[in-house]
Amino acid sequence: MATVPILEPGRTALAPTFEQPLHMLQACHERVLRMCTLLERLQAHAATHGADEQARQAARDILRYFDIAGPHHHEDEERHLFPRMLASGDARQVELADTLHQQHLAMAELWQKLRAELELLEGGDAAPLLGSAVAAPFLEAYRAHIACEEDDAYPRVFADVPEEQQRAWGEEMAQRRISQPRLA
Repeated sequence: MATVPILEPGRTALAPTFEQPLHMLQACHERVLRMCTLLERLQAHAATHGADEQARQAARDILRYFDIAGPHHHEDEERHLFPRMLASGDARQVELADTLHQQHLAMAELWQKLRAELELLEGGDAAPLLGSAVAAPFLEAYRAHIACEEDDAYPRVFADVPEEQQRAWGEEMAQRRISQPRLA
């Protein structure tokens, strides 16, 4: 019986650049969703194959993504989108910014619990991830959060952001990643 790889092959499409911060934020969401799918595939794989090398590599990939890129993405939103939403004077925007901020905090807390399970799998013990009480809430939280941002927050915020302001946001986003890398 042939084994189906749990890791996705590389993508060939050109990635957006920081010159287009909206597209960059959306591309981050695509990567988050791919990591969520990888986590589901990892759980299914580990149920059959345990903490084999393929499972350990998938765990490392998920750990690396949510330890480095995930926090940068949340910080981008906290620094650029949320202040604009809070200053809009629109009660719905203010409430949405607060909701999204609270979701960031909740997802960070869920991540710390899930992170511990993935580290154990990376070390050879798949049992905690297989019996995880946090993986499903983590996946659900991220998927709902992304839908909320893309359906409501991003269209409202980016509808009237001048191009020069977007360029400044993109430059700051890129510079922060160069000068302040997050290491796990």
